[in-house]
Amino acid sequence: MLIVFFMGVASGLPYALVGQTLKAWAKDANVPIATIGLLSILAIPYSLKIVVGPFLDHYIPPFLGRRRGWLALMQVGVIASLFGLSLTNPEGNFTLFAGTALLVAIFSATQDIVIDAYRREFLPEEQLGFGNSVAIAGYILAFRMISGALALYLSSEMSWSQVYAIMGAISIVGLATTLLAPEPKVQYNKTRSLVEAIKNPLVEFFARPGALWIIAFIFFYKVGDSMASQLATPFYLDLHYSKTEIAAISKLYGFIAVIAGGLIGGAMMAKIGLRRSLWTFGFLQAISTAGFAWLAQLAPTIDPAALAADPSLKVAPALNALIAVISFENLTAGMGTAAYSAFMASLTNKNFTATQYALLTSIMGLTNSIVGAPTGYMVEAMSWTWFFVFCTFAAVPGLLLLLKVGKWAEFKKSPETPQTP
Repeated sequence: MLIVFFMGVASGLPYALVGQTLKAWAKDANVPIATIGLLSILAIPYSLKIVVGPFLDHYIPPFLGRRRGWLALMQVGVIASLFGLSLTNPEGNFTLFAGTALLVAIFSATQDIVIDAYRREFLPEEQLGFGNSVAIAGYILAFRMISGALALYLSSEMSWSQVYAIMGAISIVGLATTLLAPEPKVQYNKTRSLVEAIKNPLVEFFARPGALWIIAFIFFYKVGDSMASQLATPFYLDLHYSKTEIAAISKLYGFIAVIAGGLIGGAMMAKIGLRRSLWTFGFLQAISTAGFAWLAQLAPTIDPAALAADPSLKVAPALNALIAVISFENLTAGMGTAAYSAFMASLTNKNFTATQYALLTSIMGLTNSIVGAPTGYMVEAMSWTWFFVFCTFAAVPGLLLLLKVGKWAEFKKSPETPQTP
């Protein structure tokens, strides 16, 4: 389980470094908010896992084995591109800055595919449930506390370039784990062609009645929540909270709340079922998004002339308000993600679990990259308050689609027959 935990850490570490933490760097460099919003496009590689997954299954590197070989290659890429990103500057050459961050995202997303496959093949069937929880704990620890809170805190003490160099050094832990871990002992079907590896899982999924309704639901269910979270750190900075306060509250309280939300969500699903959980958690996610609009309204209105004369007039809303909004948003996000993940897992055919799960998570990732890109322009046009009101109502289509996809019988999988060893 220690191997699984550290692989979860390796998976979660780069995600914030091309997401919220990268946007905080850009905000500090006075990059316009509209341009910062466009950095959400960097999430696209996480949406293309289905394209890469069959390739990683079919071809084997000449060293370390099928899983560890690809992992080592991707982790070297993550480390090298993070060090490369530390040498760029969003003020000097934004294109180089964003392009290098894209390399980090590509290596990171590909690493995630291999880590998921390694965990499924390495752990015995009876340990998979607990192993997934351990991996998620490592992922959240790295994503929120190391590349999130720690990176934000360090940026108050040193330059962002130094912070990213430190994150690159920490990423070596993932490579060390791969080199020390054993290769899973799995008998693969060596005669299967790459074409079959791509075609068969997709044909099986899309042959099901209502497959397109499923795809639409997966895309829209968390769309409002995803839009609201894209510019969370720049939003907090605009309200004049310090980076230390954001790191302590947004990351620490958020970390505790999202873990609690996952546990509460799992317990509630066992009692009220998956369909009712999706309804309940989806509604709570929308309410929590409205909390950001409330927080924006708490910011004092200051006359621009008075502010120019006395910059000390910048006053943030009470910290208790930030704690309340962040805690509730992360709690409901944890609950919603628990049900959302269980729904996607229930749709996979065991003959094609890895590829079909990659398909569904790729669609989920599209939500972040597509709806996140214009968020900066929306804030400029609408103000923070009305942007978050819009995000609240953006949850409605996903909830309405539950009327369709909640009827599980319409989406039965084809019989799960054993594959040829």
